[in-house]
Amino acid sequence: MERSIPAETDTRQNIIEAAREIFARYGFRKATMDDIARAARKAKSSLYHYFKSKEEVFREVVEQEAAEVKAEISRAVAAAETPQKKFRAYVLTRMTAFKRVANLFSAFKDEYLESYSFIERLRENYNRYEIETITGILQEGLEMGAFIVKNLELTAYAIFTAAKGLEYSWALESDMKKIETNIDSLLDILFHGLVRR
Repeated sequence: MERSIPAETDTRQNIIEAAREIFARYGFRKATMDDIARAARKAKSSLYHYFKSKEEVFREVVEQEAAEVKAEISRAVAAAETPQKKFRAYVLTRMTAFKRVANLFSAFKDEYLESYSFIERLRENYNRYEIETITGILQEGLEMGAFIVKNLELTAYAIFTAAKGLEYSWALESDMKKIETNIDSLLDILFHGLVRR
């Protein structure tokens, strides 16, 4: 009896991992439960023991991807020594993670997914996490005297919006060195501004 709970958890996770690959390859709309069942090496009927629908499987996939990205960003930001390095770690980790997690990226950019309420909740929750992360870095920079910020909330939102606005073009870029150069240029503008002093 005790072994059935971990086995159930393992099976459920195996289905999620298989679905993750299928959704990344075909997209949410074209992927089918048959595709997921084949990839998971399960009968389609057994998938319905764990999940009610393809939407529920997709929700699990994108929620796990979001949790992975948050954990990566949090670790990278915590490991950086200065607020400036924390910003670089935040932007670079965010971009590299989004290149890897195709389903989460799709959930954030594909408009046809907006009709699913869980996608809207996921977007809101994730956006709030990013804005709070940026606000924390700004706050630390203020306390250390590294930054001058007149409006913390507005500045955090502007940085978040800039990062979001660049994610699609950066996700298509395959040269990681070029992405890092672009990030450094963006951060140079953020830290030093445009006006000659």
